[in-house]
Amino acid sequence: MATSPSASWLREPLLHFLLIGALLFALDQWLLSSKDDLNTIVVTAEVDEEAAQLFESSRGRRPNAEEMQALRQVWLDNEVLYREGLSLGVDRGDSAIRERVIFKALSLIDADLRVPEISDAELRAWFEARRDKYDAPARYDFDEATVSGERSEAAVRAVVARLNEATATDIDAALRVFKGRPYANIVQSYGAEFAAAIDTAPPGVWQALPTKDGWRAMRLNARTASAPASFESLRGPVLQDWRDAIAADLRTAAVRKIASRYSIRNEADSAAK
Repeated sequence: MATSPSASWLREPLLHFLLIGALLFALDQWLLSSKDDLNTIVVTAEVDEEAAQLFESSRGRRPNAEEMQALRQVWLDNEVLYREGLSLGVDRGDSAIRERVIFKALSLIDADLRVPEISDAELRAWFEARRDKYDAPARYDFDEATVSGERSEAAVRAVVARLNEATATDIDAALRVFKGRPYANIVQSYGAEFAAAIDTAPPGVWQALPTKDGWRAMRLNARTASAPASFESLRGPVLQDWRDAIAADLRTAAVRKIASRYSIRNEADSAAK
């Protein structure tokens, strides 16, 4: 079962504490001085902008709408944890360090988590549904002749024709060599159309292939088939992965249950209109 990138990074352990702790600390004094009811959480445009800037500084781009909504939800979860931590008195001695308050509140939640048992049959089914995470991927060795100047389809095909000539010399192209690149990495770097083409390409033959960045001269050298993982040999790591995933779900559910006690008013969307 495939998981979108934006969903997968949200499930990483202690993400609620780590992802935007700096943002929470920066807004601490503003929140504490607010006249609003302590059971009311206000999501402002400033919150969204701080989260977007932190995301951009770490990933090199602005978040899309789905990622922005996920960042906002993380902020809300953290705000709930922070207020819950204050209500439980876990800030005594370090009230100025917001991240530590959140961590303590989250630790209290973790202490009450009870991950259920799972049978071998159920764990195997969970493993099979996520087999792509455990199987050894197909890998490819290939070369790219980086064409200088025009890189239209016609220009690249002309270079490829000369490269495939037995006596080809003086080709205006530099050679880049790639070893053991997994299929998923090729899709990410060059696009799905190119990955499908290189997967079926005859070894040792230069071809003009379309990529997400335009046409390129490529030559497949070797292909290593994918290898299925053995559940028996990986049972220990798979069980730990399952426990981590269940604990993450239980932790999120606990935070959201606490959040239901708060009135949340979102001012960020109305400010953006």
